[in-house]
Amino acid sequence: MSKAYYQFTPYNVGRWVVWTLFALVLLVAPQLFTSNLSISMLAQMGIAIIACLSYNLLLGQGGMLSFGHAVYSGLGSYVAIHALLMVGQGTLAVPVSLLPMVGGLAGLFFAMLFGYVTTKKAGTPFAMITLGVGELVFALSLMFSDFFGGEAGITANRVVGEPVLGITYGPAVQVYYLIAVYTFVCVAAMFAFTRTPLGRILNAVRDNPERVEFIGYNTQVVRYLAFMISGFFAGIAGGLAAIQFEIVTAEVVGPLRSGAYLLFTFLGGATFFFGPIIGGVLMVLALVLLSELTKAWLLYLGLVFMFMVMYAPGGIASLIMMNLRVAAFGRLRELWVSYLALGGTGLVALLGAGGIIEMIYHLQLNAAIGPQVQYLGATLDTGSAQSWFGSAFVMLTGIGLFEVARRRFREHWSDIQVDIEKEIKRREMA
Repeated sequence: MSKAYYQFTPYNVGRWVVWTLFALVLLVAPQLFTSNLSISMLAQMGIAIIACLSYNLLLGQGGMLSFGHAVYSGLGSYVAIHALLMVGQGTLAVPVSLLPMVGGLAGLFFAMLFGYVTTKKAGTPFAMITLGVGELVFALSLMFSDFFGGEAGITANRVVGEPVLGITYGPAVQVYYLIAVYTFVCVAAMFAFTRTPLGRILNAVRDNPERVEFIGYNTQVVRYLAFMISGFFAGIAGGLAAIQFEIVTAEVVGPLRSGAYLLFTFLGGATFFFGPIIGGVLMVLALVLLSELTKAWLLYLGLVFMFMVMYAPGGIASLIMMNLRVAAFGRLRELWVSYLALGGTGLVALLGAGGIIEMIYHLQLNAAIGPQVQYLGATLDTGSAQSWFGSAFVMLTGIGLFEVARRRFREHWSDIQVDIEKEIKRREMA
């Protein structure tokens, strides 16, 4: 006869610390960055984090490469802003703070509708179907102006209804804290989903769908359920965006937005849960700040993406985790000189390439205002061979030195990894 007994399960202290720090960052951020631009960017980062994490439920957790994820966040934005207009007209009694949930339900509905077709296939066919659905919805957004508002889009006023506890959502900081609450709850919910049996079997479908079918699971149903959950959270991000910007245009369902989700989720690191959080932050920095600094920002972004694919295909998150593993064995301090060399030589190469890029863009776009272009405090002359030769020399020198530093770093890194594996085996034998 078995006896009932109690077993003490210790708390995961590290996890509590991480989530507490995450909440503190969301709480304190607008107190440190107080300008209107900073608060707007922080709010957009929260929205981007939810959107990228929802996309990663497909890409990172389920191995489903989607080219149309903006459909669900964008349609969530449209439904949310229509609901906001109805609230302003008095025909819908929903507080503004719950409108993101309206967007989430819209995203869930459309994911249920389109996902039934798209998830019947996996791999490349799935990606092509999502691309077709995305193009279809984008085309419809320009045809049905009654719902989508045509090229002008739809505008609304978020300051509607009676204030609750003095909160009107007029000031930007109030909207930020609404987005921060949704960000924390959605991130926690998506993390919890990855620890559920459905989240685990979704990982199995990603890694070995044939074996999952063999043990009795329907992989199409698993993909479909994950697709709907992803669409729900994407719709919440869309609803928050509608409140933040008070305007929704056809761009939110366009292919460029879907491509941005893919690009920055990959850059952040799709194989780790916190990777898309990094990607969401980078997404706002690139779309808001980098686009203001230079007209060639898309080219710079493409170059960064290319080098990440070549040298760090796991994204920024993989670099962090690999270095944490080295630090855990006390070997990270041996690499700081190599990191300085890589960073310095890479920066030199980037400065030279940037000079060439800026001069080319100046010739194409601003040649009428003269041959001179300002670049990082220096004046470059597009009509002078000296400027072209100097930029090319700096770029090629940086590339050459970077390659030398990279090869030495790779050798040192390989030696450290061998030592770590030996240490792990020694500890297992002890």
